[in-house]
Amino acid sequence: MARTVWFPGHMAKGTRKLSELSGKLDLLLEVRDARAPEATSSPMVRNLSREILVWTILAKRDLAAEETTKEWLRFFEKRGGKAWALNLLAPKVDALRRALVSVAPPHREARLAVVGIPNVGKSLLLNALVGKSLAKVGGIPGITRGVAWFKGSGLLVVDSPGILDPHSGEIAHRKLAWLGCSKADVIGGFDVVAMELIAFLKTTRRWKLIFDAWGVPDEEESADETLERIGRRLGCLVAGGRVDMEQAGRRLVDAFSRGALGPVSLESPEEDA
Repeated sequence: MARTVWFPGHMAKGTRKLSELSGKLDLLLEVRDARAPEATSSPMVRNLSREILVWTILAKRDLAAEETTKEWLRFFEKRGGKAWALNLLAPKVDALRRALVSVAPPHREARLAVVGIPNVGKSLLLNALVGKSLAKVGGIPGITRGVAWFKGSGLLVVDSPGILDPHSGEIAHRKLAWLGCSKADVIGGFDVVAMELIAFLKTTRRWKLIFDAWGVPDEEESADETLERIGRRLGCLVAGGRVDMEQAGRRLVDAFSRGALGPVSLESPEEDA
């Protein structure tokens, strides 16, 4: 598998910039998707965690299984870190903001970086922390130029590009495609990714509940038969009445990534251990 699609130039540049900044920051705030906290971990954080304090945000908690998210919060706390689970479409960040402000020295505001892979909710979190009308600031004395800083509510926050792990395995890439964090065509196309998603969902307790609304009966059939059934129901047809499996797969994966299939967790701390 070609690795360049996972780690383009702007991502490498972003990693270098944050590495240069690490000595000037009070902490890193890593955003992960609550549905798959392990697969959506940032390679940048693994590289910098020895140099700087890292706190974890499990975003999209409304799209994950509630009990599993609670297990993840306990997991991070047992490892000695701080973690919050947030619905970033209706964020309640007062407690988080107070905790962030508390790490600042008396003479200035708290300095932090919001990091994470693409599409996990970094911009939504940034908006919630410093206010809807982001106050972008210029160069900070003694701090590397060329990165975007935002100021508000006692915080000075640097944004970062979404950086994927160039060495992630096939299973992690598959989960990232389901979550909308990477391109499905890199690992076989939307039809292949969707059939793998169907196969996974059939192993969960929510299978019947999830697909009742899609007209999929509770019976044994292959993943491609299920995808064809879904595509026919959604009108993903081409000449001759055949189902466009790529389009059907795209519709299904998009629905899952948006949470339209209901709350589903792809990982648990037990499985990670």
